[in-house]
Amino acid sequence: MNTNERQSPVSSELRSCIDRVPALAWSALPDGSLDFLNQRFQDYTGLTPDQLRGLRWQSIVHGDDIQQVEVWWGELRQSQEESTKTVRLRRFDGKYRWFQIAASPVHDDHGKLVFWYGINTDIDDLKRTITDAIRQSIVVLAPDGTTLYANRVALEDTGLTPGEVNNQGFFARAFHPDDIDRVREERLEGLMRGEPFELEMRSLFKHGQYRWQLIQYNPLKNEHGQVIRWYATATDIDDRKKTEEQLRNENLVLREEIDRSSMFEEIVGSCKPMRQVLKQVEKVAPSDSTVLILGETGTGKELIARALHRRSKRATRAFVRVNCAAIPQSLIASELFGHEKGAFTGALQRRLGRFEAADGGTLFLDEIGDLPVETQIALLRVLQEREFERVGSNQPISVDVRLITATNRDLPAAVAAGTFRQDLFYRLNVFPIAVPPLRERGEDIPLLVEYFVARFSKGAGKNIRNINKDSLEILRAYPWPGNIRELQNVVERAVILCETDTLVVDESWLKRESGDSSGPHEGLSALADREVEMIEAALAESHGRIAGPSGAAAKLGIPRQTLESKIRRLGIDRYGKKRAPSR
Repeated sequence: MNTNERQSPVSSELRSCIDRVPALAWSALPDGSLDFLNQRFQDYTGLTPDQLRGLRWQSIVHGDDIQQVEVWWGELRQSQEESTKTVRLRRFDGKYRWFQIAASPVHDDHGKLVFWYGINTDIDDLKRTITDAIRQSIVVLAPDGTTLYANRVALEDTGLTPGEVNNQGFFARAFHPDDIDRVREERLEGLMRGEPFELEMRSLFKHGQYRWQLIQYNPLKNEHGQVIRWYATATDIDDRKKTEEQLRNENLVLREEIDRSSMFEEIVGSCKPMRQVLKQVEKVAPSDSTVLILGETGTGKELIARALHRRSKRATRAFVRVNCAAIPQSLIASELFGHEKGAFTGALQRRLGRFEAADGGTLFLDEIGDLPVETQIALLRVLQEREFERVGSNQPISVDVRLITATNRDLPAAVAAGTFRQDLFYRLNVFPIAVPPLRERGEDIPLLVEYFVARFSKGAGKNIRNINKDSLEILRAYPWPGNIRELQNVVERAVILCETDTLVVDESWLKRESGDSSGPHEGLSALADREVEMIEAALAESHGRIAGPSGAAAKLGIPRQTLESKIRRLGIDRYGKKRAPSR
């Protein structure tokens, strides 16, 4: 007897009753052929009973669910016991919804299977309610990683619609371009292993900014150990990543500071000019006011900046130093504000700038007078708005930085000459501190000498207990055009050469440094003119080229950055225009 000739177990009265059941009810013959479908089933699929009987059941089951349903149905026919299965069924409008299928067998008096009865209950809203109630982004994936469903939090965070989430281009739209290749490869490896795994990536949020997320993938497996679903949950770790990045940058800065010899560790001096400076430091340090430190080269401006930081409420955070004169003008913006990957040639990865490294702490910009005009504009914006943009990015980054600057230049004169912005000068000159030159601190020289002798003799393993009186008088009488840095170098040289417990300074060292002219300043002027001549000759020979094996820096035997700094400081035209000799 064929299927159509078999007696249906559902009477007309029972059919009428079952049609009103708020679920998809059905019956099937022992071989699985559909025999009866209630009205709710027909309304849901949009198909007539004849069409439903003529079609294979796979036509209304989601393609990703067919295999597991086939396995389940095969096992059910073998066991002939009640069982349930969760599956997605296609609605008349093409949309799929989750149903729980409950199938029960009916046997005759001899235990022979006669019919199957089934109820398909719509659980789609329940499944979505459960995932939507969790305040975390949840995405359901097919075994191959295709996005099937995203909960309400995921949609709200990304600003995407359910249709866009299920689109093939979702992966590229949702994640940072720099992360896509890495994540795609690591994700594929994790999916193939079929075990829980996690990835860190930057997701694009609806406000247009990327935030770091920890995506944890957990598989749902059937009774045979096959993955039938992946559940991916996202946890925001952006603050943690920024903290880690800041700590790495601060550690880098700290290593640079340790490697670089500091001028001296603490302020030494008790003369009236220095007492006045320290009084100013004490008053302004607790505030967040911008400080401009003025003074000749070698007077200890950085030391004053560090003292301001140590006595401020930011003392436990980073102190970041930048020498604006030592960085090529083409790179100063990247050094201060950072850059994105690909922002310029050589920018192979994103780099945090010194402003971000100093967030919450103090940023000390030494030689601020050498800052290029275009960078001055960006610095002015940071001071006014407390935010900046990395090179190659248009996303503003907010920072909380206390700015301290220093210069040995006459900034008002630079403003008049048009090389320094007047509005920036006013912003920087909130609280000026003028550090006196060593020639105005004669009474501090014995203290400084004793300090340096103790410091260098310890490092040299020597026991120097006395300072020759004549040598001390020579040191006090010398005008020290190089200030404390020059005094430090002279004492270090004397310690190295000292063979007794008494320090002696050779007067000829100072005479050579001051020249044979009538005064130390004239000697320095002559030295500067000779330095200019040497630099101009090297530039002429290299046709204005600074870097490279045939550049002027190599000919002079000095680093490229040092030569660029000297060219700016001495006002030399690298292409041949000579500076007027000093008078």
